[in-house]
Amino acid sequence: MFRGYRMFCFHKLSTLALLSATLVTAQTRHVVAISHRGEHLHHPENTIPAFQEAIRLGANFFEVDVQTTSDGKLVLSHDATVDRRTNGHGRVADMTFDQIEALDAGIKSGPEFAGTKIPTFDDVLDLARGKIGVYVDVKHASAQDLVSHIDGHGMTENVVIYCGLNLAKQIQELNPKLKVMPESVNLEHAKVLIDQLHPKVIAFGAGDFTPEIIAVVKQGNAKIYVDRMGTTDNPEGWQAAIDAGADGIQTDLPGPLVEYLRAKGYQ
Repeated sequence: MFRGYRMFCFHKLSTLALLSATLVTAQTRHVVAISHRGEHLHHPENTIPAFQEAIRLGANFFEVDVQTTSDGKLVLSHDATVDRRTNGHGRVADMTFDQIEALDAGIKSGPEFAGTKIPTFDDVLDLARGKIGVYVDVKHASAQDLVSHIDGHGMTENVVIYCGLNLAKQIQELNPKLKVMPESVNLEHAKVLIDQLHPKVIAFGAGDFTPEIIAVVKQGNAKIYVDRMGTTDNPEGWQAAIDAGADGIQTDLPGPLVEYLRAKGYQ
C-alpha cells in the first residue's frame, strides 16, 4: 500500500511539473508589435508625430520606408513620389533634400498637422534610440548608406532591415551583426534565404504565410514577422498568426494590438 501511495505521489508530481513547464513556456513566449508607418491612421504616415504616437502606445517597432534623394540624403516616403502625402509633386529620387524639406507632409492629414516635415532617416534613428526598434523597409537606398547610418546612431542591435536577397547579402558583408529580414515569398525562395543568409528573422505577407513555409523557416531558426493589415488586423487574426508561429505582427492598430498581447501574456 505504501508503495502504491508513493507511485501515486510520483505521478502527481510529474503531472504538476509538466503543467508548470507548459505554463512557463506559455508565459515566456514573446510576440512583438510592429506599428506600420508609425501610428498612421490618426497621424501623417512616416512622420515624427506618427512615430512618437507608436512609442507612446507601447509598440516594439515602428516601420519606416527609406528612399534616397537626388543628392544622396536618406528620407522617409512609402511611395516613389511625394504626390499622395504632401503638397508637392515629383519623384523622391529626382528631388534634392532642400526640395523635400520644403514640403508639407502633414496638411493632408488635417490642419493640426500642417507644417509637418518629411523626416530624414537620421531623425527617426535618433528618435528611436533607447525607446523602440526600427523596422526598415528599404525602398531605394544602398547597403553602405543604410549600414553607416544605422551603426552611426548606435542602433545596430535594434533594427531589422526588410530587403531583397542581393541587398541583404551586401548588408551582411558590411556588418554581419545587422538583422536582415527578407520576404519568404514561396517555399523554394525561403529555402534559398536560409541557406545563403541564415537570417535571424524572415518577413511574411498574407500570401506566403503557409504551414509549409513556416515550418521551413522555424527549422532554420529564424523568427517570423507577419503582416496582419486589412481584414486580419483584429484579435482573431492576431491570435491565428500567433498560433501559426508568428513572433512579430505588423499592424495598422498598434494600440489595440499592444493591449491584446499584454492581456494574453505575450509581452
